[in-house]
Amino acid sequence: MGKEKEVISHVISSPPFEVEVPQTLLQTGQDSWFQVGLVLTTTVNCAYALGYAGTIMVPLGWIGGVTGMVLSTIISLYASTLMAKIHQYGEKRHIRYRDLAGFMYGYRAYVIVWGLQYANLFLINIGFIILGGQALKAFYLLFREDHEMKLPYFIIIAGLACVLFAVSVPHLSALGVWMAVSTFLSIVYFSIAFALCLKDGINAPPRDYNIPGSSSSRAFTTIGAAASLVFVYNTGMIPEIQATVRAPVVDNMLKALYFQFTIGVVPVHAVTYMGYWAYGSKSSSFLLYNVSGPVWLRGLANIAAFFQSIITLHIFASPTYEYLDTKYRISGSVLAFRNLSFRTVVRGGYLAITIFLSALLPFLGDFMSFTGAISTIPLTFILPNHMYIVAMRKQISSLQKSWHWFNILFFSCIAVAALVASVRLIAIDSKTYHAFADL
Repeated sequence: MGKEKEVISHVISSPPFEVEVPQTLLQTGQDSWFQVGLVLTTTVNCAYALGYAGTIMVPLGWIGGVTGMVLSTIISLYASTLMAKIHQYGEKRHIRYRDLAGFMYGYRAYVIVWGLQYANLFLINIGFIILGGQALKAFYLLFREDHEMKLPYFIIIAGLACVLFAVSVPHLSALGVWMAVSTFLSIVYFSIAFALCLKDGINAPPRDYNIPGSSSSRAFTTIGAAASLVFVYNTGMIPEIQATVRAPVVDNMLKALYFQFTIGVVPVHAVTYMGYWAYGSKSSSFLLYNVSGPVWLRGLANIAAFFQSIITLHIFASPTYEYLDTKYRISGSVLAFRNLSFRTVVRGGYLAITIFLSALLPFLGDFMSFTGAISTIPLTFILPNHMYIVAMRKQISSLQKSWHWFNILFFSCIAVAALVASVRLIAIDSKTYHAFADL
C-alpha cells in the first residue's frame, strides 16, 4: 500500500513443467477503488458504445436487444465478481490472468490463457484505432465533402496519436488525471449523441424497427450480436486491473465492480436505446454518422470520441506494455533516454502492426463479434466459472458446482456458434468491400 512499487514473483509447478512467473515493474496496490472503478467504467463507456445501436439493437430488435443488454449487464457483473474473489487464491496475489491460470492448472493453461488474452486485447485495440479513424473522418466530413481523405488515412492519424500517448504514459496507474479527462470526454459525446438523437427522433417520420435480412442471414447476425453483447461490459483483464487496487484487494475490487455495473452502465444503455429509437434499422455502427444538428456540436462529439479512444486503448494495451517493460527491465525515470527510446520503438512497433490491420479490414462490427467469440467469452465466462469451482471446491455445494458447470457448457456453445457467425460475416464483408476500404 505505502510502497511505491511492489515486485511480485513466484513459481508455478506442474510436472513435468515449471513456469517461473516474471517479476513485474507494474505499479501495484496503489489505486483507490474509485480510480479503479473509473478505469472499469471507461472501458464500458468508450466510443465503442456509439456503435451498439447498429451492431446490437438492429440485428436483435427492441425485445431481444433490451433483454440482451440487461441480461449481459447482470451476467457480466456476476462473472467479474467470481474473478475478483479468487485474486488471492492460494494466499498469493495473482496480478496477471495467465499467472492465476498457471497457478491453478499448470504450464499449458498458462500459455493458452496468455495467448487468448493477448489476442483479445490486440483485437480490441484494432477496434479502438478504427473508432478513432471513424471519429476523425466524421469530423472531416462536417467541413468537406470531397472524400479525398479516406478512412485508412484517418486510421493512420489515429494510430500515430495512440503511439504518442503510449510513449508518454508508462503504465496503467500513471493514467491518473487522464481518467478524469476520459470521463469528461465520455460525458461530452454521450450527452451530445443523446440530445441529437432525441431531437432527430422527435422530428423524424415513423421508423422501421424490423430486423433486416433473410431468415438464414438473421440467424447469423443474431448470434454475432450475442457475441457483441458479451464484448460490451468485459475487458478480459480483471486480474491486471485488480493488481492496481489497494488492500483489501477483494473488497475494494468488488466496490469498483459495483460502481461500474450500476452508475457506470447508465450512459451506454441510454445512448444505445435512444439511438435505436431515433433511427431504427438505419442505425449505423458509429452513431455520430446518423445524427444531425449544429456542425460545431457534432464536431465536438467526434473530437471527444477520438481522444477518448486513445485513452481507452492504452488501458487495453497496458498488459502488453507491462509484459514488454518487465521482459526488458525498463524501470527508473519515465523521461530517461533508454526508457523513452524503448517505448517509442517497441510500443510504436506494436501499434504499427495494429494500425496496418485496422486500415486493411476496417469492419468494426465484425471484429466486435469475432473478439467476443474467440477470446472474450472464454476469458470472461468460461474460465472464471471453472476457476471458481477449483478455488472454492471445499466451500461450495454440489448444487453450486452444477450451476457453474452449466455456465461453462452454455457459454462454450455460445462461443463456438459466435465464432462461426463472425467468421461468416467477415468473409461476406471482405467480398463486399476491398482491402483498405473507405467505409
